Amino acid sequence: MDSKFSIKQSALLLAFIAACWIVVSPLQGYPALFSYSAALVMITLALWSTGAIPPFLTGLLFFALAATFKLIPSDILFSGFGSTAVWLIISGFIIGSAISVSGLGKKLALAISPHLSASYTHLIAGLVFSAMLLGFVMPSSVGRAVVLVPIGMALAEQMGFTQGSKGRIGIATALALSCNMPSFAILPANIPNMILAGSSETLFDISFNYTEYLLLHFPILGIVKSILIVMLVLRIFPAELPASQPIASSEQGEKFDSKLQKRVAILLSITLLFWVTDSIHGINPAWVGLITAVILLMPKWGVVTAKSFNNSVDFGTIVFVAAALGLGALVNSSGLGEYVGHSFSRLLPESTNSSLLHFMSLSLISTFTGLVTTIPGVPTVLSPMAANFAEASGFSLPAVLMTQVIGFSTVIFPYQVAPLIIAMQLANERLTELLKITIPLAGITIVVLMPLDYLWWCLLGWIH
Repeated sequence: MDSKFSIKQSALLLAFIAACWIVVSPLQGYPALFSYSAALVMITLALWSTGAIPPFLTGLLFFALAATFKLIPSDILFSGFGSTAVWLIISGFIIGSAISVSGLGKKLALAISPHLSASYTHLIAGLVFSAMLLGFVMPSSVGRAVVLVPIGMALAEQMGFTQGSKGRIGIATALALSCNMPSFAILPANIPNMILAGSSETLFDISFNYTEYLLLHFPILGIVKSILIVMLVLRIFPAELPASQPIASSEQGEKFDSKLQKRVAILLSITLLFWVTDSIHGINPAWVGLITAVILLMPKWGVVTAKSFNNSVDFGTIVFVAAALGLGALVNSSGLGEYVGHSFSRLLPESTNSSLLHFMSLSLISTFTGLVTTIPGVPTVLSPMAANFAEASGFSLPAVLMTQVIGFSTVIFPYQVAPLIIAMQLANERLTELLKITIPLAGITIVVLMPLDYLWWCLLGWIH
């Protein structure tokens, strides 16, 4: 434990020294605000990565310093609070609370527990692949987490796992990761995917269809990565199911109002229908969720009382997510994102003889860029450079654009992806537990999955 703390302290100290150096000795050829922005981004990422202080407090510190030193216009800095992501988070907390308060989560958990209770391995695998398949019909990672995490936590309780136990943490981390990561391989199922698709069409008039995108990415980034998630969860959070599973008695069932459960189930079904068909009606999933949340908070028809509203919504998480979005805005507006992209482009080998080295380099550029810009910012920063990368690597322009997916689906720290944070908050488990999975998963992805992806791309004819 002491060594862990010393590593964190050393990392923080190095980050603060580097930040102070940049402030005192600004980079030549750039305005002073560029260096100040770089210093603030460095400190913020160091604090988020090490967890030295609560994430929301780091977010408030970021807002305070960026606003005080006028690093970015306030309307852009605080634009995260008005983003659809934040409102989807707020509605997600309320919907998740309704599923739990009404007892619907426990009821659904009791219904599916006989199918998943053969073993702990069977349980984790069943949850992971259910979440992966849900990515095909529900376009929002947050939405998937809102639906599945309360059910998963009720299932953990049904299985006898208490809060903080390895079994419960295993269920929480498995759902958090599987509600998000496999869907990077499904075109409309994640925000970064859609940003990349929009950038490709706007900048280069290149459109990727659903099947083409799925065939290229899903076998490795969807199926194989899901199997890895199951294996890592079982390895890092081992647990055993009780010999005899508790069975809900009629007395336990009477603790909840069946009419209330039916009401929530109907409303959730309608919400899911609108989420699944968003490409038809054009209503953003955030506004669908917000309408559902308002109905759930109504005095007579609702489920979540006005008094429990504050307990339902974690405002610290909202501040953190808004700060992450604000940091991405600062990185882009200050020119730091473009600078980082050009700096990482030096990873490209000069020789064009090795397509594997170019493939790995392009994927790693996307991965490392996400550490600074957060994941949604990767396609925004790197897409404009795709033509230059294509010329340097000898790859086709579509292939260069698609390597971004391999990179931004390789998540190292939870702060990079808001849905991971929200899922762990819904599960009421510590975010740091997720690091035990994301770091080794990222390492395996770089060492094993990226070369495997290269072979798959060669087989499909994307790389010659």
